Amino acid sequence: MIKEVEILSNELKVIFDNKQIDKFPNIWLRDHAKDESNWDSRSNQRKTFTARLDPNIQIKNAEIVDQGKFIEILWSDFDKPIKYSSNFLEKNKIKSNPNLETLHIWKNKDINYEVFVEYEKVLDEKGFKNFLNILYKYGFCVIQNCEKNINSVEKIANKIGYVRQSIFGGLWSFESDENMADSAYTQEELRPHTDSTYSNDAPGLQLLLCCHYKAEGGHSIMVDGFKIAEDIRKKHKDIYDVLTNVEVTGEYKGDGVVLKASRPIFKLDKNKKLLQVSFNNYDRAPFRLENADMVKFYDAIKEFDLLANNDDYQWKRILKPGELLIFNNWRVLHGRGSFKGSRKMSGCYINKEDFDSCCIMNKIIS
Repeated sequence: MIKEVEILSNELKVIFDNKQIDKFPNIWLRDHAKDESNWDSRSNQRKTFTARLDPNIQIKNAEIVDQGKFIEILWSDFDKPIKYSSNFLEKNKIKSNPNLETLHIWKNKDINYEVFVEYEKVLDEKGFKNFLNILYKYGFCVIQNCEKNINSVEKIANKIGYVRQSIFGGLWSFESDENMADSAYTQEELRPHTDSTYSNDAPGLQLLLCCHYKAEGGHSIMVDGFKIAEDIRKKHKDIYDVLTNVEVTGEYKGDGVVLKASRPIFKLDKNKKLLQVSFNNYDRAPFRLENADMVKFYDAIKEFDLLANNDDYQWKRILKPGELLIFNNWRVLHGRGSFKGSRKMSGCYINKEDFDSCCIMNKIIS
């Protein structure tokens, strides 16, 4: 809610009821007017011709209405006041980060049965929102008692967004296959990694359903990359700087394609907030830095990879037939223990933006 406003020369000072204060530029406020002449509510698109606005536009009057839920602003170029909601202004405060506290950064000891949900409950509206909240909060979730076929994967994917097409297809099923160019198709151990470091836009979610299991071993591994980043930032600032600044190239060669992309292992936004963890030692392409910097890089990935392979950071489970593991590929590293026997999996990818959209639509994040 808004407690007080003050018109300044080219800004509007807003004091919220939690005592936070921000100053919004006039031109920014005018550009975000959402009355009928400036905003198309049907398409959620701006109608304002921003380039024709006076950069020094003035506020003639500003008044708090509806018990602080809105401000009505009368602009120098307009005949009637335009409403701005307190929710809109709160959301767009400088350095506002409303989603950070909703994440649960974890190590193995912090994970209990809260990450398990029932398939039938995920399909109804209330259960789906609970599932989304768990997936967003912890970065992964296990859906139990699914139909033991690829239809379960498709149903869950379509509840969130849509199936992403990749070099592996859309929906896929796989067993060990030595003819495939990817290490995921072997029976060997897969150390924790994120998928598609060779893609400019790595998949946001991965779904893996156990359809058949008559084997020994093959436990799935989840590691919270955000927890590793947090611990390294606190204990080894120099290593954290390397991991946030050195762009590492991932490469995929085989199956008729050559794919390459580069980004830091810890990708930050302009406010230095962690956006993405991207690490795959299997797919890392050759690259060179100055010799001293190259040594620092190897020291940094050693620290990261040893933590990712430390039991304290690893949640492990042998998936039973009918259990679907879904995880955030921008946050959680996944791996698999070696196994002997027969193991059939089905799965798919979903884009990160579609997962974000679903979370926003269901009010998990703003």
